[in-house]
Amino acid sequence: GGGIFWAMSMNDEETNKETTSQSQQTEQAEQKKSNTIVVLASDTPALSTLVTAVKAASLVDTLQGTGPYTVFAPTNAAFEALPAGTLDTLLKPENVDTLKSILTYHVVSGKVLAQDLKDGQEITTVQGAKIKVSIVDNKVYLVDAKGNKVMVEKADVNADNGVVHVIGGVLLPS
Repeated sequence: GGGIFWAMSMNDEETNKETTSQSQQTEQAEQKKSNTIVVLASDTPALSTLVTAVKAASLVDTLQGTGPYTVFAPTNAAFEALPAGTLDTLLKPENVDTLKSILTYHVVSGKVLAQDLKDGQEITTVQGAKIKVSIVDNKVYLVDAKGNKVMVEKADVNADNGVVHVIGGVLLPS
């Protein structure tokens, strides 16, 4: 995985310069020249709420692990669409277990690309519950345990330790 990318980066002065300008983020990630799922999400303004939630749930280390992981990443708009006050409540320290449960429901072990998904397929998440795949008019939807249908807005965003699919809603495990 990341080893080849790292070796290539070492020989490319431009890449090194870019990496240096991002040194603060790199230090936070504690992995130089990496583009883990967490780094990728942190560099995507539309995913800032997800990053906040991941930090609140202490899942940063997990999502910087070797993986590979597939992450269905809800946009800020997806979080804003939750009932009023839901996100604030979830971010409270006493609700960390619920938040962790919801976030790990968006993570699948292994690298699942959009082309691998089949209509009607069920995917088991890291949280343990399943997400159902629904493909309509070449658009991929995920159906959560509550029956909510969420569209994949941007598929196959590659990271060093997996892949991210940006989704337009928050999946709820129960």
